[in-house]
Formats: sequence, C-alpha cells, structure tokens
Amino acid sequence: MLKQIGWRMLVGLLVGVALSASGIESVVAADQTSAATAETPKGPRAIIKTKFGDIEFKFYPDIAPKHVDNFIKLAKSGFYNGTIFHRVIPGFMIQGGDPNTKDTLKKEIYGQGGPGHTVKAEFSDTPHKRGIVSMARAADPDTAGSQFFIVVEDSRFLDRKYSVFGEVTKGIGVADKIVNLPRDERDNPRERVEMTVTIVQ
Repeated sequence: MLKQIGWRMLVGLLVGVALSASGIESVVAADQTSAATAETPKGPRAIIKTKFGDIEFKFYPDIAPKHVDNFIKLAKSGFYNGTIFHRVIPGFMIQGGDPNTKDTLKKEIYGQGGPGHTVKAEFSDTPHKRGIVSMARAADPDTAGSQFFIVVEDSRFLDRKYSVFGEVTKGIGVADKIVNLPRDERDNPRERVEMTVTIVQ
C-alpha cells in the first residue's frame, strides 16, 4: 500500500490519493458563481447535499464520457450517500467519494477505497480552474474509480494529468466553507461533512 502523498508533491503524481491492494483513493474565497453561465445547463446535473448547503455541477460528457457515465451510475445507486469529503487542502481542493469514509471508526483507511473497478483516463485541455470537478487517481493514469475532487483555486499543474468531467454551477461557496475546516495531519477535516448525491435532469 502506498503512503499518502502531500499536496506539494502532487505534480506528476497524485491528487492526494492513495492506492490499496483492493481500491483507489484516489480557494479560500467568498461565495461566487463559477465561470459557468448562470443559465440552467442542459442534460443531467449532480447535486451534492451537505450540512453547509448544496453544490451543483454540470457534466462534460463530450470530453470525459466514461467518467461521466461512471459517476452518474454510482450516484444513482446510492454509492456516494453517507461518504464524506475526507481531504481538504486550502487554496487547492476538496476530495471525496471514498466508501471507506462511511465508517467513522476506520479513519486510517480513508482515501484508500473505491468501487471495485477503474476507469481509463480521459485527459483533455480543459483547465483545472476554480469550480472544476475532476477524478482522483493513483500514479497509474487509468486508476480512477469513485473518488473525485472539486478545485477551489486554479490548479493548472493538474492539466492533462487528471480527468476533468464536470464544473460547479451553483454552490462553490459551500466548497469554500468545507476547505476551510480544521484538519488533521492527513488533511482529513476534523468535522464530518457527509454528502448525499442525486442526479437530476
């Protein structure tokens, strides 16, 4: 099992992810709308409900169809419900989607879980700017599973290294609140922020 990597070592490696034998773990600002237009996007959208409010994002099926399909299937099955944002790094991103985080007594394996399958990388020229939703992975580009992250401050060093599959259209301020929570030495927030993910048309 690989040890978790600090965020300053992410370039060319992981987005704060860890790999277990059986699974993958993979902007501090006022509430603002993302670069997305204010109009309601066409097609399905994801709504992440948290105790701090909702984060809504649109999908990019044109650049990452397999990742979009994977996320929608997992969300519709209830896979994400009860999971938490287990890694928060101010000025960078919030990460969630690990099924291990449903168990409050297993913090030592947070960040190592996945859905039991992987998705082949779909890198693109879409920049990792504030509001982008992208997939976490291990060192192998084709190891994305269920863990995803929301960029809270432009992180262009991730471009063409991680698969962008969506962008926040509402509620980026909720991500700002989450990223500012007190955290431990593993960037795990000391306060649980559970999510419920729904897909709407």
